[in-house]
Amino acid sequence: MSEARAVSAALAPGGRPTAVRWRILGLICLAAFVAYLLRTNMSIAGEPMMRELGLTPMQLGVVLAAFAWAYAAFQFPGGAWAERVGSRRAIALLALLWGAFNVLTALVPTRGAATVASSLLLLIVLRALMGAAQAPYFPATGGALTCNWFPVTGWAFPSSLGNAGLTLGAAATGPLIAWLMLRFGWRQSFALTAPLAFVLAAVWWWYVRDAPAQHRGVSAAERALIDLGRPASLCGPPAPGSARRMLRDPQVLLLTASYFCSNYVFFFFFNWLFIYLVDDRGMKVLESGFYSSAPWITGAIGALLGGGLCDRLSKRIGKRLAHRRVALVSVAVSGLLLVAGAEASAPILAVVLLSLCLGFQQASDAVYWSAAISVSGTHSSSACGVMNTAGSAVGGVGALLVPFTVRVLGWPAALGTGTVFALVGALLWCWIRADREFPEAAA
Repeated sequence: MSEARAVSAALAPGGRPTAVRWRILGLICLAAFVAYLLRTNMSIAGEPMMRELGLTPMQLGVVLAAFAWAYAAFQFPGGAWAERVGSRRAIALLALLWGAFNVLTALVPTRGAATVASSLLLLIVLRALMGAAQAPYFPATGGALTCNWFPVTGWAFPSSLGNAGLTLGAAATGPLIAWLMLRFGWRQSFALTAPLAFVLAAVWWWYVRDAPAQHRGVSAAERALIDLGRPASLCGPPAPGSARRMLRDPQVLLLTASYFCSNYVFFFFFNWLFIYLVDDRGMKVLESGFYSSAPWITGAIGALLGGGLCDRLSKRIGKRLAHRRVALVSVAVSGLLLVAGAEASAPILAVVLLSLCLGFQQASDAVYWSAAISVSGTHSSSACGVMNTAGSAVGGVGALLVPFTVRVLGWPAALGTGTVFALVGALLWCWIRADREFPEAAA
């Protein structure tokens, strides 16, 4: 029976399906937008913060690294915690913390009211807490919610829409935070955006549910569509102790290693693009704020195209080849465009090439998350937590490696390190099998 006929047969008893799953996805995109707006602001506000607080670029790198290391450390435990308490409760609580930590950052004492060392320590603690509070978000939404609310052949595109939300949030951060800084100061740029998290927490708690069966607005036809072709590995509770075995699973580890390499490129844009455009390309602050948003816009477009293409190819040639081809090509091309952008003589040409670079890198992101769900069975939140642990830890590596390389060899060499990581990450896809079920399910 063809897929179209199977869908028609499944939906016949319940009539036309409702669209609650797409509203849930809309809130996932909104939450990703808010999350990235409230985490990317530090890199935009870095220049005036350094001047007011007396910090050096290396000290700012330590502050940025504190977020990345805490974010990485809490990925797996955060994903496991979200599995226990449910995505609805987890994200509502975390959003409240995002807003609170942004308000506290705005209250860090200035130089004169406190020593540079004490202000630096306070910033490190607050950014580490923000990293810990944001860590469970993607394992909970990109893992459990996507798995529970969408059919098995349609995981990449919802993940890509969520990823588009985060890249648009990062795109809005540059011009918005730059404008708020120039108009009100860097402290107010944190305080005035924090209420977005409080509103998100309220809306999320009101509408989102962990599974379709818990939502009163979901029709029988929509539940049938979501459950069509769902394998046994995604039904019922996980077997005791299998989450620990997943930590040693070869496919999960290959995905984790490749994601580590790919995200080195991503975190260059996250941490250093604004400062690179000001420092190396000679752009003014507001000008750099607008230009630094361009790669995030192409990143959103790339995320949508990559996720949609992966789902379409999965139906035609199978999950293994579809995921492998989209991810391998996208990550490799992003690495080549990164070094091309570094070597470009004209600043505008550099922005164009770097924008294309992030577009290709983001085209692979949903593919990683879809593959992680496929190979992990009922442990999708935990598997995504393991993968995103490495994908976040590399942000701490880049936060320190980039300024060190700039000081020793210059900005072109710093961008070139990203090309090496990207090519290694692409090569690892030759051994990744996204169509393989978690051994617990096969048994």
